[in-house]
Amino acid sequence: MLLAVLGIAAGGGTAHADGAPSGTDVQVAQTLGARELTVIIRRVDTTPSPLRVDVVTHQGTAPGTLHLAVAADGTTTARTDVVLGPEPGVYAGTLQVGKPGPWELSLSDGTGPAATIPFLVPARVVPPWEKATYGGFVAAGAFLLLALIVGIRAKRTAYALVPAGGVVAALAVAVTGALLSAGTPPPPAPGSVLDPTFDNVTDPYANALSSTVDYSRPPVNLAVAALREDLKLRLTDGATGRPVDDLLVHDNALVHLVLISPSGRMSHLHPVRVGPGDYRVRVADPEAGTYAVGAELARRGGGVQLVRSTVDLQGTAAPAPEPPGPGPRTIDGTPVDLTVTPGTPTTITAHFESQDLQPWLGMLGHLIITGPFTGPAGEGAAKAPTWAHVHAMIPPVAGRLDRPDETVAAYGPDVSFTYTFAEPGRYRIWLQAERGYRVLTVPAVVDVPTTGAGR
Repeated sequence: MLLAVLGIAAGGGTAHADGAPSGTDVQVAQTLGARELTVIIRRVDTTPSPLRVDVVTHQGTAPGTLHLAVAADGTTTARTDVVLGPEPGVYAGTLQVGKPGPWELSLSDGTGPAATIPFLVPARVVPPWEKATYGGFVAAGAFLLLALIVGIRAKRTAYALVPAGGVVAALAVAVTGALLSAGTPPPPAPGSVLDPTFDNVTDPYANALSSTVDYSRPPVNLAVAALREDLKLRLTDGATGRPVDDLLVHDNALVHLVLISPSGRMSHLHPVRVGPGDYRVRVADPEAGTYAVGAELARRGGGVQLVRSTVDLQGTAAPAPEPPGPGPRTIDGTPVDLTVTPGTPTTITAHFESQDLQPWLGMLGHLIITGPFTGPAGEGAAKAPTWAHVHAMIPPVAGRLDRPDETVAAYGPDVSFTYTFAEPGRYRIWLQAERGYRVLTVPAVVDVPTTGAGR
């Protein structure tokens, strides 16, 4: 009874709270051919287990069939098809995962290279303090039983003091482990800090014992090339020149690619991974001329990075007119009133007149800013000193770990951003929010006076 009480009081509750990682849903935006999709890989807590995959489509997505498969160690273990209907929304499929560790989900519509999304299936990891706590209690019980046997059978009861000392020592180890558990730092997280190998997933504490592990990574170099209808992004290590294959899902995408056309039409795309350091994306109906390219990504151990480049495309699309400044306008049938309150920082707000906005890429809204520049937008944005991607956050919900997905249409009507412009001049901005499974893009010109810049 004493052992049971000590176990519950000292270690029972903490052990449950600090148990195996339960994982979270993985949301990844994918520009697959002409489709802009959000792929949601639902969390898996045990193996073997079914794996649910939800595919969110948006307005304008063509119906069709997606071919899904999961693979571990290069071997495909399960396949299924998801039929996308003509209406935007969520379409689900179920696969099977059989063990913890790194996995890949592949998606293909049969017309181009398949997209591959890496994800982790967590393992039940026993922390060292938990081993010490429960091991100590088990050892204390064994020593106590031995002390009773020795005390009854031995001619000299003093011999029972030896196993009794073992009881005290084992209890000391168990109680110390339980008391120290709250302050014990977690191990490096497989997938986000450690490379996602099977050994790291099943025993992340092994790496924590080494003081020589360096988790930093050099920056990524970007090369962009036009391949017929697609762009090819080649990502290489800044030190070795080798392909980079350790990107993290950052703000619900592996790569956030922003293209600004010669006339200022902005495209926020999410290239698909087709191989190590090889990403592809379709550019629909391009203009002829120079595009500014900005890729935002996060490398394991390297933090968030923005790499910029340019690419020349051939096309017949008509140039976009120069957008207005602040004020009311209609975007894809939705009234929007854009206001800019100058200052340090500046507040930029879009009023949508309805409280039915949906999260996109895990955020309530996105704001792309580039400038100051004059002249053609593509070349000007490529050379502009400022290139920023600002977010309007979703209000947090107490006790909820996962971010709401796009099925929750309960936000707005105002989407506000704060930003400090570094210098005066003319800037181009593009504000994005989702409503009715349609991503709305609100372009505008902002003239920042000398008194309104952050100088």
